[in-house]
Amino acid sequence: MTADPYAALGLTKSASDADIKKAYRKIARTCHPDLKPDDAKAEAKFKAASAAYDLLKDPETRGKFDRGEVDASGAERPQQQQYYRDYAEAPGNPYRSGPNRRAQGFEGHDDMSDIFADFLRQRGQEGGRFQSRGFDARGTDQRYMLNVPFLDAVRGGKAQITLPDGSAIEVKIPEGTADGQTIRLRGKGGQGHGKGPQGDALVTLNVVPHPLFERDGNDILITLPISLDEAVLGGKVATPTINGTVNLSVPKGATSGQTLRLRGRGVKGQGDQMVTLSIASPPKIDAELAKFMESWRKSNGYDPRKGMMP
Repeated sequence: MTADPYAALGLTKSASDADIKKAYRKIARTCHPDLKPDDAKAEAKFKAASAAYDLLKDPETRGKFDRGEVDASGAERPQQQQYYRDYAEAPGNPYRSGPNRRAQGFEGHDDMSDIFADFLRQRGQEGGRFQSRGFDARGTDQRYMLNVPFLDAVRGGKAQITLPDGSAIEVKIPEGTADGQTIRLRGKGGQGHGKGPQGDALVTLNVVPHPLFERDGNDILITLPISLDEAVLGGKVATPTINGTVNLSVPKGATSGQTLRLRGRGVKGQGDQMVTLSIASPPKIDAELAKFMESWRKSNGYDPRKGMMP
């Protein structure tokens, strides 16, 4: 993973949110493993871009990275002073500061790390007495990012994340998961202090773009190529959906850009699939077709751009 997520997207820190999204989608459409299954370089570029987009798409997380509070993976950087304050302000702590209590044993230290080290030494020396008046605190929440295939997000599925200690957690992907959604795994975060409970794991999901489908709310969008004869004559045309192939009725005289609706074929059955037609010319224009079109144009020619010109 690159230390600079902006560089992974070919951007600088001045990039807008729209620039970030546009750059990521461009890389996804050219380097996705589904499109280039045997290209290791493209796969590496896609993974780096996905991780970078995961970090930068959220303004709050992006701000933390720009301020140096988290690294390129989204992990928090050590904050010694905050860690010390969590201990110093805990009820029952003999070194707790307050309006009527003066901190003891820390005079003469110029660095907070020295104070914190001294605090831990005092804790060890006091042993059981400190423990009896001890400090219990819930463990910290730990954040993770997980790339989820488009179809797993809309249909639901399962994935795994690997923790720093090498163990794996299974994550259930709910049907209809949206890009940027965060799933909380209770008790899978940092260890608690004393008798405090373990924190949670917060998994932010990055939905990987699909080569065919796009999502708009609960609707699924797709551009469907049709042949010249299918456009002219109409008929049933096989059409992919998120749950398999169905036949779409194309009307006679269909045009490029015309949108047809497949009801109930969207996310969780609550949306529709919107199919935009695109007429594809034959891969080869033979002499017979060319002769027919020349003859047809003489008696049936028309101007589809009429009224457009100033």
